[in-house]
Amino acid sequence: MKKNNRPVYSTETGRIKEEKKKPQQQSNSGDGVARVRREVKGRRGKTVTTVTGIPLHGAELLALVKEMKQRIGGGGSLKDGVVILQGDHCDTVIKLLKEKNIDAKRSGG
Repeated sequence: MKKNNRPVYSTETGRIKEEKKKPQQQSNSGDGVARVRREVKGRRGKTVTTVTGIPLHGAELLALVKEMKQRIGGGGSLKDGVVILQGDHCDTVIKLLKEKNIDAKRSGG
């Protein structure tokens, strides 16, 4: 028997809904250093460049991702605060981040 014995309906008030918890925004600032790395694991052999720890949020981050994609001439996306760019473009991305006064370093192998 389940231990969840909360009421789901009351004859006085009708359906009882649980308040949904809003997900907390992830703080992707970390130590203030953007880490750029090249990955192939879990992507069927395709090479991607990932960038984590960019100290920007919202529209500023989306604008930066758009500029990165234009600079490399390829596709990419933003998922959970991690920028994923198609192809190996670590040096180009680090150069762009330094132009924007964002401290960046290469990470991984």
